[in-house]
Amino acid sequence: MPDSLANNSGSLHGFEPYQEKPGEEYMNEKQLEHFRQLLLAWKRELMEEVDRTVTHMKDEAANFPDPADRASQEEEFSLELRTRDRERKLIKKIDKTLDLIENDDYGFCDTCGIEIGIRRLEARPTATQCVDCKTLAEIKERQTTG
Repeated sequence: MPDSLANNSGSLHGFEPYQEKPGEEYMNEKQLEHFRQLLLAWKRELMEEVDRTVTHMKDEAANFPDPADRASQEEEFSLELRTRDRERKLIKKIDKTLDLIENDDYGFCDTCGIEIGIRRLEARPTATQCVDCKTLAEIKERQTTG
């Protein structure tokens, strides 16, 4: 599944989860490089999926005389395009995250400034909030949107 970070071996895009060493400084050069490479691999996978979709749609595009067949194909293409649009937005988010790494701002909560944490970043490398701030934001969102 393209959206999934983990593959069958439990690694993320071919990367084993980062193992912190006791007393290791948070977001040191080694950690930043780990997440940079993880994000670049994820972006590369998404871009390959875009290429596959374009090729698939070109190869499969047919003008079916039967309206039901044509409608089925259009629905399939529509679903693929919606998925690719979500992935396009994710690629933008990955690019923003790579910028944070380059500017030494990666790994810290946008809201309160504390460390997001290695485990959370392994689960969601594009996270910009710590668990507590994200939880509060989700509660507020549910309260306002009902």
